[in-house]
Amino acid sequence: MSQRYFGTDGIRGTVGEAPMTPDFALHLGWAAGRVLLRRLSDGGDGDLHGARACVLIGKDTRLSGYMFESALEAGFAAAGIDVLLVGPLATPGIAYLTRTFRAVAGVVISASHNPFEDNGVKFFSHRGQKLDDAVESEIEQALAEPLVCVAPEQLGRARRVESASGRYIEFCKSTARLPAHGLRGVRLVVDCANGAAYQTAPEVFRELGAEVHVIGNAPDGLNINLGCGSTHPEQLAAEVVARSADAGIALDGDADRCIMIDAAGRVVDGDQLLFALAEDRHAAGELTGPVVGTLMSNLGLALALEARGIAFERAKVGDRYVFERLLALGGNVGGESSGHLLCLDRSTTGDGTVSALQVLSVMGRRGIALADLVAPVEKCPQSLINVRIGRGSASTLMSDRRVQAAVDEAERDLGGEGRVLLRPSGTEPLLRVMVEGLDVARVERHARDIADAVEQSAAA
Repeated sequence: MSQRYFGTDGIRGTVGEAPMTPDFALHLGWAAGRVLLRRLSDGGDGDLHGARACVLIGKDTRLSGYMFESALEAGFAAAGIDVLLVGPLATPGIAYLTRTFRAVAGVVISASHNPFEDNGVKFFSHRGQKLDDAVESEIEQALAEPLVCVAPEQLGRARRVESASGRYIEFCKSTARLPAHGLRGVRLVVDCANGAAYQTAPEVFRELGAEVHVIGNAPDGLNINLGCGSTHPEQLAAEVVARSADAGIALDGDADRCIMIDAAGRVVDGDQLLFALAEDRHAAGELTGPVVGTLMSNLGLALALEARGIAFERAKVGDRYVFERLLALGGNVGGESSGHLLCLDRSTTGDGTVSALQVLSVMGRRGIALADLVAPVEKCPQSLINVRIGRGSASTLMSDRRVQAAVDEAERDLGGEGRVLLRPSGTEPLLRVMVEGLDVARVERHARDIADAVEQSAAA
């Protein structure tokens, strides 16, 4: 299990390479509680007005979640912070409930789309947004200090919040702008990835009137994301076709991502969904600022938006950076190809259920099928190769002369009709090689040449 203290994108704040342990989680809870309590008593420069000295802790369905939940709870209590335990709930649900309960922070135990043996911790501020960099830095510094428990009379208390799921379901439903008949007559297949939304997501769509068939809704602690969910949509696609459904919805383990399947069984990824949401808001006069994608967003998305007079910008990969760019530019819609979409006019963070509802709302109001809705996005060929490397060697490899020569050759050949991107993974010892252009053969050849150069340099 990776020992990482995560920001809202699940990547930032690497603490070490040793396996995550209950001792570490205990210390992390104490360190975070100590920092948050100090900021609360100081007033947090006024931005913590009305917040309570408590945190919410939620988790996905990984077996290790029980262990880390208890450890974090003990750590926060030792720092003098009360704890509200909500059990398995989608990551964006914790963001919402943190604001609802006026908690000083929200905590999610999850490794998102990763396999069950991984785990990590994500933090939300009292506003349901990412923690400020300054707060993250304070917590990291506090982790280096020895754990000192507060006096017995100052210990935090813990209690379960039984209403968490119901509250979150109602919030999701409130974000939809559906026609009067809601989702009646709509047939959906929902894949919950055996993850955090296995109870809430199907109910949201059912309560809005849809006929729902659910898969990936039998978590056993070990099967989260296993051959299902947004990273493995094959079974969902088959079910959509077999059941003559109107669409399929695939979430990931902590339900902050969403991709969809059209009626013909074709995958509709985050780039295509982002276009649908942006184009609809643009037509209604509700789109603010530019649409923000990432360096990995397909060129076809940029071209489709440009054809409709919609500005498009790229941020670094990670919803954290998309969010920051949207705030800086006054935008309200952005996202990643992986399906992590941000609709800041509906929610403070990426939410797979809310994203699917936004798309279904457009389909319902316009009376248009999903395939037709995203048809304007003609995706350009894109080749992505993950090259396994030693930890810490990404920057050295990216500047290696053999790698640079392969990159330069690709850029010369593609000219202005393509892109080359080398990006180290934030969670694995991988260097991602991406080449995009108009001709699939050239794109694949250059991607392979660059990946070969990286492998040769790594082996040298």
